[in-house]
Amino acid sequence: MSPGPAVVAPVSHSPATTLFDREVVTSRPSRGLEQFFTYVRGQVGLSVLDFAGASQENINFITNLGHRLYSEDFVRTLDDVFGGEDPNDQANQGRIDQFLRQTLNFEKDQFDGVLVWDVLQYLTPALLTATLEKLCTIVRPQGYLLAYFHADEKARQVPFYSFRIKDQKNLLINQRGTRTPAQIFNNRSLEKLFQKFESVKFFLTREQLREVIVRR
Repeated sequence: MSPGPAVVAPVSHSPATTLFDREVVTSRPSRGLEQFFTYVRGQVGLSVLDFAGASQENINFITNLGHRLYSEDFVRTLDDVFGGEDPNDQANQGRIDQFLRQTLNFEKDQFDGVLVWDVLQYLTPALLTATLEKLCTIVRPQGYLLAYFHADEKARQVPFYSFRIKDQKNLLINQRGTRTPAQIFNNRSLEKLFQKFESVKFFLTREQLREVIVRR
């Protein structure tokens, strides 16, 4: 079991200290989110992993569907283990192993779906390869990943978002600042990235985000 929190019931947050509550929140439709929940509709008791960290909105939505939600603050752990945004730190095999132990230390085939959001674009090739290999292990066959990638291939800085689920078809998004992407992906490179998975589907949003649905 991961050292991160396994969330199976709603938790409370203080509005005075929650960054998401203090900043501008935008509601927008998400084809990728709609597709993700279409695949699990009509089922109960599934296990979903959320890379955004524990949030009231996501906990309520997933548990109200009758599923179990496990939350990992992927980006916070990324910064803690690798000391910030310096991509050179992510080539250290010892730190890669430590990072995977802290974020993805789950059983084989434990999850039916993973809400990856936009975090994979902040991983350099060595760390990204190791992360995807681990995801292939902990996600069951026919399970799904939902991931987001910025589409501007010339960008040196990209918006860094918090993602919260409003309903099955809509997201609540707020920009928490900007980050330097370790890699920028186009459709062809994304297909290559997920070549070990069974299928990849793309949607492009007005925020120049590629929403990617990947089936294990």
